[in-house]
Amino acid sequence: MELDELSRRLVPFCKAQYDDASVRVFDVHKMPGHAGFAYGFSVESRGDVDGWFIRLPPPNVQWKGTADVLRQVEVLNALDGTTVPHCSVRWSGADPQWFGCPYFIVPKLTGDVLRLGPLDWGTKLAPSVLLDLGRQAMSALAEIHRIDWRNKTPYLGDPIPFEDDVTRWDRFYERAADPERLALVPKVRERLLEHLPTDAPVGVFHGDYQTANLFCSFDGDLLAVIDWELTGIGATLNDLGWIATFSDPAAWHGGTEGRPMFLDPDTLVDMYRSAWGKPLPNINWFRALAAYKFAIITGFNLSLHRRGKRDDPLWEVTKLSMEPLVARALDLLA
Repeated sequence: MELDELSRRLVPFCKAQYDDASVRVFDVHKMPGHAGFAYGFSVESRGDVDGWFIRLPPPNVQWKGTADVLRQVEVLNALDGTTVPHCSVRWSGADPQWFGCPYFIVPKLTGDVLRLGPLDWGTKLAPSVLLDLGRQAMSALAEIHRIDWRNKTPYLGDPIPFEDDVTRWDRFYERAADPERLALVPKVRERLLEHLPTDAPVGVFHGDYQTANLFCSFDGDLLAVIDWELTGIGATLNDLGWIATFSDPAAWHGGTEGRPMFLDPDTLVDMYRSAWGKPLPNINWFRALAAYKFAIITGFNLSLHRRGKRDDPLWEVTKLSMEPLVARALDLLA
């Protein structure tokens, strides 16, 4: 949606929600990032100013899966009353009179996602602060996985079978660019299917649990876990495998010099294990699956970029890690 159109639509919406005919909507802007269509805006009413964040589905798509923003509302509502830092939904719905599509709106926070590049604010945090932030993040993740999904998130549907966690990436692999970089994918796929977990916990998973979705204060406090568009019901250890992979030097081209890293995988796993309070079966399988998935995702997004479907030159850099990711997956399955 264009900013001008969104600004026009927000005025009657805010007049109705604030019960104020003189309400003023301003500073409507596109939010950074790749996840969905998100915008920030401010509202002045009766002398007070509030900042808000609105999420809408992409245009011209069916409102299903990742484009169904009400799935995110389901999880965010389920997190109310827990210790998980998150943005509580203020308004949501599917009534097309307001925006022509489903939507949800949450308060806009002050801070930033955790950035760890050479010149980014996260690298200025003391090691002890980063360690404490890691504990906050892994404790929050364990709490997410404890949600009573059968009663609190029925809208998310049935759990994804463990086998589907492997095979649903086949169609993306077939359409990936630079397939030679994914030469080990068939072997990794075979080993993943040969050793499917049978006793891993099932519940709500985030789907993209990594530092880019940890919204923090600039002094290192976790303010909110954000971007829930990939949420679902399934093996919760997928989230742990994901964040561990994003902090695993052995999985990336150039190791720690090739990309910024959070805490090392063993530290993150130990923190989660402590917060979860139970054994973590087959954690290397989930780490391998995460590396396998991201290698294929990279190849697919690289293809979209080169075909002009989704311009993002960053994938031309990330492609260098396709081979290390798949090799790391094979190593973890050994």
